[in-house]
Amino acid sequence: MRPSLTTLRLLAGATGLAFALTACGSSDDGGDAFSAGEGGGGGDAATSEPITVGGATFTESALMIEMYRAVLEDGGYTVEVKPVENRELYAPELERGSIDVVPEYAATFTEYLNLAKNGPDAEPVATGDVDETVQALRPLAEEQGLAVLEPADAANQNAFFVTEEFATANDLTTLSDLGALGQPIVLAGTQECPERPKCELGLEQVYGLEVTEDLPLGFGSVQNKQAVVEGDAQLGLSGTTDGTLDALGLVVLEDDKQLQNADNLVPVVNAEGPAGTDEVADLLDGLSETLTTADLAELNRRVDQDREQAAAVAEDYLTEQGLIGG
Repeated sequence: MRPSLTTLRLLAGATGLAFALTACGSSDDGGDAFSAGEGGGGGDAATSEPITVGGATFTESALMIEMYRAVLEDGGYTVEVKPVENRELYAPELERGSIDVVPEYAATFTEYLNLAKNGPDAEPVATGDVDETVQALRPLAEEQGLAVLEPADAANQNAFFVTEEFATANDLTTLSDLGALGQPIVLAGTQECPERPKCELGLEQVYGLEVTEDLPLGFGSVQNKQAVVEGDAQLGLSGTTDGTLDALGLVVLEDDKQLQNADNLVPVVNAEGPAGTDEVADLLDGLSETLTTADLAELNRRVDQDREQAAAVAEDYLTEQGLIGG
């Protein structure tokens, strides 16, 4: 049975992130998603200067900030949380040292620094390979006094989805499979999608899709997903960490030719501040080694759909993974 519109509205959530350089959004909980006050524990780290964890205010960023906070506090540090509206506000604070560490997206931050250094017409340096992208990012960051730690497997990138029924009937697991099917496709996307190299243009040029129509229904919106569920479109656009798709019978097709840039989550620290130490790097790299895209999608779902607080969801996950409380 197809999900009703009411079900779609309950499940869709606010997990879709913009895929421009200034990728940001807002959770319905706003600043309330964050843990109030400071924490700290024993050990040598307790005598160091407090670490300020910053970042944007949308759900996923709130979760990452809370995970950084909890991991650092468990390591004995006193931590302050400083969410701000967007990258254009928190990046200068990170460079000045009023914020010590932020969760970033590898490709997006690479191009943010690339454009800042080389101008609006700079040739892109981020790619679909996370190692190549981080390699390009690190020298750009170092020029601003920043250090880039290890990226997570978890990545928030454009994701193109179909119904599970359609995928099963046509033996589809990748976008290449969809292109090889040779079937005209209606895409539930955005107004900008027809002109974007990471959207309709890329689907046609890289995967050989024949997109006959693009319905401008919004990135990961209720209407976007409803169009695919109801069969008005065969392909929809959301993000890889959208946790609402499974419950709607929707599946993401793998971007097997790396059309999308590698927007893996990565800690970026002010190298001269209290977070610029090997001990802090070890703590945050431990989280990066554990966190997957599927994990982050589920955490987003719990906040956006189940209305749980980001701090509680983050601490539950870290405890289950043995990253805190041991």
